[in-house]
This record gives sequence, C-alpha cells and structure tokens, in this order.
Amino acid sequence: MSSIRGRRDNGLLFFDFRYKDQRCREQTMLPDTKTNRKKLQKVLDKIDADITLGTFKYSNYFPNSKRAAQFEAEDAQAQNAADPNSPTFSEFVEIWKPEVEIGWRNSTRAGNESILQRYLLPEFGDKKVSDISKAEVLSFRAAIAKLPGRNGNDTLSPKTINLIVGFLTMILTEAADRYQFINPVQNIKRLKNPRKDIEPFTLEEVQKILAHVRSDYRDYFTVRFFTGMRTGEVHGLKWSRLDWDARQILVRETVQQGRVEYTKTDGSQREIDMSSLVERALRTQFAVTGKQQYVFSSRDGNPLDTNNVTNRIWYPLLRYLDLPLRRPYNCRHTAATLWLASGENPEWIARQMGHTTTEMLFRVYSRYVPNLTRRDGSAFDNFVTSAMNGGVDAQVNRPDYHGSANKSTFATQEDRT
Repeated sequence: MSSIRGRRDNGLLFFDFRYKDQRCREQTMLPDTKTNRKKLQKVLDKIDADITLGTFKYSNYFPNSKRAAQFEAEDAQAQNAADPNSPTFSEFVEIWKPEVEIGWRNSTRAGNESILQRYLLPEFGDKKVSDISKAEVLSFRAAIAKLPGRNGNDTLSPKTINLIVGFLTMILTEAADRYQFINPVQNIKRLKNPRKDIEPFTLEEVQKILAHVRSDYRDYFTVRFFTGMRTGEVHGLKWSRLDWDARQILVRETVQQGRVEYTKTDGSQREIDMSSLVERALRTQFAVTGKQQYVFSSRDGNPLDTNNVTNRIWYPLLRYLDLPLRRPYNCRHTAATLWLASGENPEWIARQMGHTTTEMLFRVYSRYVPNLTRRDGSAFDNFVTSAMNGGVDAQVNRPDYHGSANKSTFATQEDRT
C-alpha cells in the first residue's frame, strides 16, 4: 500500500510504494507537516497512476536515486532479451491487421490504410519493430508536422498528427507485448488540439437556403436542418425506419464509404421526434421515392453519394447565396442550436442528437445556451434590479417615511448639497 511516511530520527517525509514487486522508499527533505504531506500525496497519486498505466519511469521522479539506475538497467536487459526474430514493421502489420480490422468500420478501415501507405510504411516499414526507438517516433512526428495539410492548410492539424501517431501506437503496443520489448511510444503525449468553434446557420439563413435550393433537394435539407441527423444517417435512412403513428425517425444505420453499416456508436441508435416541418417534408418525399428502399436515393435506388451532394449541390448553393462556405455537417449543429434557442429541454435535445448525456451538448453548444433563457446575464440583472428597486419603493411608500430620520438614507445628491 503506497503511503507518505515520516522518519522518527529526523522528522523528514519519504515515499513508500511498490514497483515491479519491490518495495521502494525515497527520502525527501520536507519536514513532516500537514501541508507537506498533502503536497507529496498528490505526487504519490500520480506515481500510482503511472504504475497502473504502465507509463511509470523511475528516473522521471527520482533521477538521483540508486533505484532509478537499477530499474533502467533492468529495462535495458529486458530490451536486449527481446525476441531476436521479431519481424519488420511491415511484416508485423501484415500479421496484425487482419486480426483487428474485422472490428473496424469501413471509414476507419479506409483511413487506417491511408495512414499506413502514406506515412507509417515509408518511414518504418523496413525496421524491426523491436528496434524502433522513442527518438525515432518523435523525429517522425516532428517531420509530418511540417507536411502540408488539406483544404489549403499550411501544415497537418494536431488532430491529424495525433491520429497518425495514435495508429502507430496501437501497432507498436501490440508488437511490444508479443515480442517482449519496451514500448517506445508509451510515454509520448498527444499534441494539444485547439478547440474549434462550431458554425451553425441562423434561422434566417436556413430559410434562405430552403427557399433557393433545388426543389428535389428541399425535403432532404429540411430533414437535415431540423433533425440533427449526421450525413451518413440521413443517407442510410430507410422508409421502414419511419414510425408514422409515433411520428418518429428510427436511426439504425449509417452510410460510410458507400456501404451501409452500424451507426457511429451505440448511443447513436435513437428515435428522433418529427416536427411538423419534418413530417411534411417526409410525406412529400414519399411521393417521389416511396417505392424505393431509401428515403433519399439516387435514380438507381442507392443511397445518395456524399461527395456528389456536397460538391454539386451544397457548395454551389452557398456561393450563389453569398453565404460563408460551411460543411453540410453544420446542419446538425444548426438543429441543436435552434432547439436550444426555442427553449427545449437539454436532456431531450441530447437524446435527439444521439448523446448519452448532456455533457457533450453543453461542451459543444455552451455559448448558445444563454440565448435561450437569458441574454448574457440580463435575466439575473433584471431580477436583482427589480427586487432592489421594489425594496426602495416599498421603503419610500411607508407611512412614516416622510419627515423621518430615515429620509437621509435615500436622499439625492441635490438634497445633500
């Protein structure tokens, strides 16, 4: 059991914990006080967490300790004891990938394959997995951070870099476990990913878009703007998933890379209540595609192609209307902010969006919440001002107010002069 203890002979505190089945005691120069115990306990909690996660390195906490040198020597010995027949990175990927990709979504499979071919195999393909070092991984990350990004960005985003290194981590972690070598990526921290503001459409912009969009896509975008459904969920929506009696849309599938598959998460399996606008749009659409499987489909009856809708319908329309170019996904953000703006219950909104709790709702849309029940604190300001003014008025109207000594309490500046 880890603890902070004090020595009887000098009254100084020391750490007492176990690492690799060995009892470790490390002395500090701090006197045994309540404040110092509290400080050291925070450090000990982090040590315990690192040990549990397998990321603890003795020298990071106690660089001058004899124990640090001992454990580093043991780690080096373990590294040397790694399987000498460990495969190259590319050979291991061929072994590992078929074992795990059965659980990947189509989009995940395509994304991972792209990462392998564009980044990981060219860099590490010919190296033995047991020979890849932390320094090489960090150098690789620094190199890709200078590559040009998509959509005109000068460099790859931190999110993309984390995705690439994260996939490398998955591979090397499994390889280290199988071939008994020290995992070089276990202590590499993710890059900070700056939070991006969402860009929902205003109700006026929604009205403008629906008034000018091609007539055969008006119902489609009405559903997108007022249900919060993801692109793949709208494209994978089948007529059999509409409960007209309950006025609900049953979200059960999504379309990714042209294939129908399970939704993004279990929480995405949900029932969305139809508003009058959405029900009217779906009934109008039924007259067009009601005999086909999918609500919104191409002429051959297949789900709509995302790139086709985005590049041939969506962006040209925004340019024509002189509106800022925003991804179609912002239709989902628009639904959430409009629900918030109308004062709907946040728990109900979270269910419509497919969030298991309201945490995501408030984290993503927090700055839109004040627009519903108040305007930047005005409700509180009005309440307090009214209450305070009411108190003054009541005092002024008391029968004994005029001519009493209390008059000076409410005297104006003119009275005082």
